Amino acid sequence: MIDGQPVAVFQPFIDTATGRIAGIEALGRLRQEDGSLRSVGPLFTDPRVSPAHLRRLDRQIRDDALARMRLAPADWFLSLNISPRWITQLRPNQALHSLKQLQLHAVEPRQVVFEITELSGDSQKLADVVARYREAGARIAIDDFGAGYSQLDRVLALQPDILKLDMRLFQAAARGGPSGEVVKALAQMAEKTGCWIIAEGVETEAELNFALECGARYVQGYLFAKPEEAFFAADAFVERFAQLREQYVQHKLAERARLMNLRQQLTELMGLVRRWAERGGRLDSLLKPTDYPWLLRIYQCDRHGTQVSPNLQWDGLRWHEDARYVGHNWSWRPYFYQLLAEGWEERRLTLSNTYRDATSNQYCLTAGQFIDGGGRLLLIDIDAKGF
Repeated sequence: MIDGQPVAVFQPFIDTATGRIAGIEALGRLRQEDGSLRSVGPLFTDPRVSPAHLRRLDRQIRDDALARMRLAPADWFLSLNISPRWITQLRPNQALHSLKQLQLHAVEPRQVVFEITELSGDSQKLADVVARYREAGARIAIDDFGAGYSQLDRVLALQPDILKLDMRLFQAAARGGPSGEVVKALAQMAEKTGCWIIAEGVETEAELNFALECGARYVQGYLFAKPEEAFFAADAFVERFAQLREQYVQHKLAERARLMNLRQQLTELMGLVRRWAERGGRLDSLLKPTDYPWLLRIYQCDRHGTQVSPNLQWDGLRWHEDARYVGHNWSWRPYFYQLLAEGWEERRLTLSNTYRDATSNQYCLTAGQFIDGGGRLLLIDIDAKGF
C-alpha cells in the first residue's frame, strides 16, 4: 500500500550561459497527514510494492507536474522521468500513455524532455519508444550517464539530446583523481555527438567549477535549490550564479598565470639544459635544479621519437641515469606529435597538455625543443600538480 497523496515537486536547471532557470525536473513525493513530503524513490526498489501500484503512482505524479506546467514560463522545459520497466511491458503499437497525458494537459511536446532513468529491458522496444517521442517533438535525456559503462553502446544507439552525468561519479570527479579524467572524457564524447550535458548533484562551489570545466550546459543541485512544490522565479539565481561564474573565471585566470610563469621558468631551464646538451652533456656538469622543484626528468629523442639518451632524474642531491627506456619510441604519444607539429618549424619550446604517465602514474606536462639543427628533441617532464 502507498501511504500519502502523490504530488510533484520541481528542481530547476540553471543555464550556465545566462544563470536563468531554463527548465525543471519533476520529482515524486508523497504528502503525509502532517503535511510533510516523503520521496517516492524507495518505493520503486521495494519488492513489496506491486508494479501496478507503482505505475499508477508514476502517472499521478506526471499528471500533477503537467497540470502545473501551464504556470511556468513559456520558454521552460519540463523533464519527466520514464522507466524502461514500463516500456518493456508495452504491446506492439500500443499508444504511449505519457504522450496522451501531454495532450490532456495541453503541453507541447517540444517543452518536454523524457528522461530515461535506466537502460535495462528490451533494447528494441526502448529504441522504438524513443523514436516515437522524437517524432512527437519531445527531446530525450539519459540519466546517470557514466554509471554503467557496459551500457555505452545503448546510449550511442539512442542518440539522446541530453546526458545527465551520474551524480556519484560527478561528485567524486570534482574532488580530483582519475574519475575526473573519466568524466571529462565522457563530457567530450557527449559534445562530439551533439549532446548537451547536465551536471546534477551540484552541491558545492568546487562541483560547480568542475561542471563548468566539463562544459555543462545546465547545472542542477542543492547549491542553488532543493526540489520545491512552487516554481522559482526565472531570474532567482542570476545574481548568485554570476558571482560564482566570476569566481570560476578568476580561478582559471590564476591557473593561466601560473602556467605562464611556468613557461617562463621552463624557457630559462630549457636554455640551460640545451647549452649543456649541445656541449656534450657530461652528467657532472649538469645544473642542480633546486630552483625547479617540479622537474621530474630530462631525456632526448631523435626527431622520429626514439629515445636516444637515458632518463636523468634528480633525487635532491645528485642526478641518476635510468637507461631502461633508451630505444623506446614515443612518437605515438599525443604529447610527442603535438610537440613535433608545433615546434618543428620554429624550433621553439612547446608544452604538452596534461597527461597521465604510464610508467610513473603521475600527471605530467612535457616541454620540448629541437636542438642540433632539428636532429634531436630535448624533453623535460614536469609534475603537473598545481598547474
